[in-house]
Amino acid sequence: MNILDFANSIPDFRQDFKVQHQACDIVFITVASVICGAQDWEGIRVFRTLQGGFFRQYLLLPNGIPSHDTFNRFFAKLNPKVLESEFRSWVKTICNEDSSLVSIDGKTIRGAKAGSKSVFHMVSAFCHANGVSLAQVRTEEKSNEITAIPELLKVLDLERCLVSIDAMGCQEDIANQITEQKGDYLLAVKNNQPALYQALEDTFRLQQSKDVSLSEELDFGHGRIENRTCFISSDTGQPHQILV
Repeated sequence: MNILDFANSIPDFRQDFKVQHQACDIVFITVASVICGAQDWEGIRVFRTLQGGFFRQYLLLPNGIPSHDTFNRFFAKLNPKVLESEFRSWVKTICNEDSSLVSIDGKTIRGAKAGSKSVFHMVSAFCHANGVSLAQVRTEEKSNEITAIPELLKVLDLERCLVSIDAMGCQEDIANQITEQKGDYLLAVKNNQPALYQALEDTFRLQQSKDVSLSEELDFGHGRIENRTCFISSDTGQPHQILV
């Protein structure tokens, strides 16, 4: 499924007698422009002007290349859930590499504010093998990540995948959902869960003499020296019982 197939999959919600530019052309030009670095409607206008010959190789463009106002109006009225659903289907077809590691993380959208308050927060699933975001869910605040993560997991094929999430996602229900979807999880534990944190700390301290292996790495980057020490335990019984 290429970009043109994806563009054709987006339904045209407009009245036929008002249409001068095909929905497929609008979507194709927009996606190609964004892939090449356009960040707003003006950027799309500049790109489609410079690359008009390229677009005419693939598109009919019966009334020429649309204006930036046409792009703006089209996407402003397009149902975002429809666009996201079709986009996810397209991404799945192009992610043909091993997607064995998926990272879920939340970010507040910088600049998207109403007064002093951020308008929304995005929780996304990033595939490291392909370098693309597989899916994302919008939340109003960072604290809502716990409810957004299960929604995000539902739309992902997690079989044989390792899902990494920060301490916000270290929840029993989330861990259970990942295993039910035939995936594995790598969850960070911090002091926001003091009992679990202490249990894991005690487990490693008490087992250091027998079941714990050690790996160290010294690295220099970002203007500092980083010494990473990783303790690994093969006895997952007690932590597994505590968490799941």
